Order: sequence, then structure tokens, then C-alpha cells
Amino acid sequence: MSTAGIIEQLSRFDGPPEQFLVNLLAVQCRLASAEAGAILRAGPDGNMELLAVWPQLPAGSTAPVWMAQAVESSRQVVSEGSTAIKPVHDPEDLYGQAASRHLIMLPILGSGSVRGLEAFLLPKADAKTLAHSQERLELSMSLLSLYEMRLTLQRRRFDLQRLRQAMETLAAVNEHRKAAGAGMTFCNEVVSRWNCDRAGLGFVKGRSVKLKALSNTEKIVRKMKLVQDLEAAMEECLDQDVEVFSPSPKEATYVSRASDELSRLHGPMAVVSLPLRRGDEVVGVLTAERPKDNPLDLEELESLRLTADLCTARLHELAETDHWFGARAAMAVRKGLAVVVGPKHTWAKIAAVAVFVALAFILLGKGNYQAKSTFVIEAQTQRFIPCPFDGYIEAVYVQPGDKVIANETVLGKLETAELESELARAKAQLKSARTQADKALFEYKIAEAQIAIAQAEEAQAQIDLLDRKISEASIRSPITGTVTSPDLSRRIRDHVAIGDPMFEVAPLESLRAELSVPEDMIADVDVAFRQAKEAGEKLTGQLATESRPGDRIDFEVERVNPVAEVDGQENVFKVRVKLAEVRGGMLPNATGIAKINIDKRSYAYIWTRKLVNWVRMKLWI
Repeated sequence: MSTAGIIEQLSRFDGPPEQFLVNLLAVQCRLASAEAGAILRAGPDGNMELLAVWPQLPAGSTAPVWMAQAVESSRQVVSEGSTAIKPVHDPEDLYGQAASRHLIMLPILGSGSVRGLEAFLLPKADAKTLAHSQERLELSMSLLSLYEMRLTLQRRRFDLQRLRQAMETLAAVNEHRKAAGAGMTFCNEVVSRWNCDRAGLGFVKGRSVKLKALSNTEKIVRKMKLVQDLEAAMEECLDQDVEVFSPSPKEATYVSRASDELSRLHGPMAVVSLPLRRGDEVVGVLTAERPKDNPLDLEELESLRLTADLCTARLHELAETDHWFGARAAMAVRKGLAVVVGPKHTWAKIAAVAVFVALAFILLGKGNYQAKSTFVIEAQTQRFIPCPFDGYIEAVYVQPGDKVIANETVLGKLETAELESELARAKAQLKSARTQADKALFEYKIAEAQIAIAQAEEAQAQIDLLDRKISEASIRSPITGTVTSPDLSRRIRDHVAIGDPMFEVAPLESLRAELSVPEDMIADVDVAFRQAKEAGEKLTGQLATESRPGDRIDFEVERVNPVAEVDGQENVFKVRVKLAEVRGGMLPNATGIAKINIDKRSYAYIWTRKLVNWVRMKLWI
């Protein structure tokens, strides 16, 4: 055959790449009159790998010298990306002797980089002959590009054919509105398009697979041995979640016992089972059987897998919806429960449970509904001790908080020096008037005696008044209790007028509190107070002073004042309460926070009461 005929035949070659490379080397060696040729490829580790050689080397032989030299020079050719010609010396050549052969190395370019190289061994020739051979070799390298293009076109044509096959199968399935018809059509399409003897379709139900469709079979009888063996093979595929083949390759890591049994009892057949997925979930299994001497190859398996992936959604949808209303509702409930109690989305479920518990607690749980207010401690019995007469403070003997005894403890004293001087003068006047009266009576001067007696009585009255003032200058408490007035020790020598309050004494054993309840809470307090009164019970609460916030004291409501008072910038209602006990350190006029226990209400009402009332007032609801 001529060289042109060989090139034409090679340009139409559609065999495997290994055979094409050997044929390409043979043609190129013939064109360039080369003794041998080889194709090398750069491996992942950077070393050169031998793809093809012509003529074939004897089994077990070592690489010839020219090939070793080609590998050694390959890095230079790959880095430079241009053809290189190297002399080749035989081991028996003398030092300095001219090379008897030459090595032509051509880079194989692709995608902007050097993918490998071709090396050819040429006999001894002049430069012109070598250049002519190099030209022929470079021209013939286009055959490799043509072959790669032809392979790419064939692959695309196969992909289009595979897609067309899958789409036609899907179109045939979509013509049916019932699960049984769609499943049988799918199985029949698989049998006819992939030359299978039988195909079965099963869907997952619980932890098992139920056969739903069988090629060329109208009615499936569950008691048939074939049906049971098909379902066993499908469950074997489902449990392992991998494609199962029978006979399985030696390197397979899956178990194919049920598939082998199906092949043995109903064949012999080549069995393949494919899991059908919808998202990440396996919803069914497709099992196909072909003659044992004609199993599915890799390309056919890829085409079948693509068709199954495209048709699974439609088949599963029909299988789920092709039931009466009650069955569909039960399946929906089952799926919902599976999502709720299943192992997936753990954190989302925990968050949902937490939110549900919180809402249930807020809506159904009840807490103490309390009216919060401020208060002031006051004494039930309190005595203000005024100044007995105009004067100056001489001494103060008590401090706030001191206990005093009625009519015994001296609280303070007013200055009496001026009073005592007046008392001395009055006594002298009294003595002089009595002497004059006695003398006038002795002389029988009745008129003068009466005048002197009147003067003596006036002086005696003045003495009595001064004595009383001097005695009142030592101020005493009329009741037993504790001093609650401010400290007067800093007012020594200050002038005080008659009636000015000087000391305040109260018995601390009988303290009470007066609460200032806001007007938005008084209605609830008043209703609760009336209901408790009608039921013969007490409306209670607790208070704590600002000086001792951790010390809670119980109290009972005694009276609700129905008249509002202005306290600062808001209206309040006064509520008088009786303390259950009086603890040490509590003094009148102490303030703090009090809470009246109204009743039990939901937390939602307690926490949203103010907001709801505000909205009602704004919207007039």
C-alpha cells in the first residue's frame, strides 16, 4: 500500500488510542526512513512515561541506548517547546568518532503547553536529509490532532445520544398519570433501549423495597419466587447504597449474594441494581438483567444511570400521589413525624422545642401579678414636743434613735438665767408687799393694807409663772418611744419661739407604711382588696427599704384611699398597710419599694400589660 493510502487509512482509524499511536509511529517511521520511534508523556511526578514504541521491543528486554538518550534530553525539549536533533553514539564507537545515527525529538503541543514528545532514530545522513525527515515528521503529527478531534466528536455524539435516549424515556414516562403505567413504561423502555431481558422497579417502604413495576408484566404476584428474589436484590442495593453487579468484579468491596442468587435461579444473567435518589435520599432501586455473556459496559451503564436520575423524580412523585385521600394524608403525617423525630437537623429541632416550651410557658404558665409602688414608713402614734416658751436652747441631751421614757428622760433644756433673775425680783417684791400689808394692818390703815395685799398676790402669781417656766425649761417626752426628730445639737444658743416643734418621739413597735400606687394599677388593687375583704381574707404583699433591699417584710393592706394625690409629676393613690413585724433599724420616713400580691395571671399578660394598655389608649380600643 502506498504512503498516501496508509495516511488515509490512519486518518479514518477509530480504534483504541494505544493501537492508533503504534500505527502512527509506523507511518511516521516510514515517511522519515527512521529505524524506530517512540511517544513519551510527562507524568505527574515530572518523569517521562512511555506510551508507544515501534517496532515493539522484545519482552523482558532493556531500553535501547537511543531511547534512554531521548528520555535524558526530554526535559530540554519540553522546556523549549521546539524540535531538537541529537547525535546518537553506539557503545562500540571510538572516542571522537562521528555519530552513526541521529535522534529527532518533536514536542507534542496542546492547550498552550507541551504534553509530551515523539522521538525517532534515523540512520546516518547529511544535514539536508535530516531536515527533510524533520519536515515530514512535523507534518505527520497533525494525524494525532485529527485523531483527538475525532475522539472528542465521538464522545460528544455519544453524550448527545445518551441524553436523547434519557429524554425520550422521560417523555414516555411523563405520558402517564398513574404510577403503575409510568413504572411499567419505564421498565419496558429500559429493556428495549439497553437490550435487557428483564427490568424491575421498586420503591422504598420503611426499611424494605417493594417491587412496583416489572417489564412486560401487568400484575405482580407477591408470592412469586421471582418477585421475592428481585426485592431481595433491591434491598441488598438499598442497604449498601451502592450499585451492585452480578457477577461482581474481583476488586469489588460490596456484597452481591442476593444478586448472585437472582442470577443463578432465573438465568444465568448479568444483573445490575442502581439506587434511585431524590436529593440525598434513596427512594427506590432499578434492577436490570441481560445475558451473562453480554453485560452492560461502562458507557451503557452511564447512559442507564443518567436516564434513571432524570426519571426518578417523576416516578417517585406518581408513586407518592397515586393513592386515595386518606393514604396521602397518612403518608404526609408520617413524613412530618419522620422530620420531627428523625435524626436530622438536631440543632434546628432543639431550637424549635426550646421556642415551643418558651411559648407554652409564657402563654400557659402563671405567676404572681403584683402592683409595684413606692412607700414611706410612718408611726401609728407620733408626738411632736413644742417649745414651751420663747427662749434660747441651752442643751440637747438626746440624739435621733435614742429611746426615752415618758415624763422621765430630759430631751433638752432652754436657758433660764433671765427667768431666775425675774424670779428673785418677784420674791423680793412679794416680801416687801407682805411687810407693808402687816404694817398697815397694825396701824389700822385698812386701805393701805388692801393695796399691799394685792401687790403681794400679784408678786406670788409672777413667782408661780416663773417657777412653772423654769420647770418646763427641762423638756421631757409625754410618751415612751424613740426620738425621730432631726439632731438639734447644732442649734445650741439658737432662739426658738413658743409652739415651735423641737422634738419628735414615736413608739417604733407600731410602725406602718403608706404606699403610693400608680393610677394604672389602683383599679386592680382596689378590686383585689374588696374581694379579699368579702372573702374574709387579707390582701398581702411585701416591701423592702432602700437601706436594706434584701430584707423583705410582709404586710397587710388596711385601707385604700379613693382620692388621688399628685406625687411629683404623676397621680398616685395612697394605700395604708400594716407591717407583720418591725425589724431593727426601721425608722419613720424610710422609703423603698413595695409589691401588693393581686392574684395569679399568665406571664404573657404580666409582661405585656403596660404595652397593651398603651396601645389601647393610643388606638382607643
